[in-house]
Amino acid sequence: MKQCKIVRGGEGFHGKQGLDYFSGISSESAGSEAICMHMLVMPPGASAKPHYHENHETAIYVLEGVTEFKHGPNLEHTDRVEAGDYVYIPAGVPHQPYNPTEERAVAIIARTDPNEQESVVLLD
Repeated sequence: MKQCKIVRGGEGFHGKQGLDYFSGISSESAGSEAICMHMLVMPPGASAKPHYHENHETAIYVLEGVTEFKHGPNLEHTDRVEAGDYVYIPAGVPHQPYNPTEERAVAIIARTDPNEQESVVLLD
């Protein structure tokens, strides 16, 4: 029987992308079947490795701070993202978030992949 679950104080983990996340909802923590949601705290100067999520969409809400991210087939686009902004990244789109500021940034990230790290594909 399916049940509602509460996940308190998610444990931290280091993602393939090179950033540290705090576990929230995932297949492992809550038995989710089609979504994961985590918190990312990005320190000043932090940068992810270029990557994409194969067959899974990503939605991000920035709670605090400012970041930038490169995106596109050749990472040719750059956008600035500030607290209060939402970001949508389609499945298969290469991207690379980074924090160019002297302040931390905090975001909530949701993906249509319940296992979070399984669909991460690193780029050279």
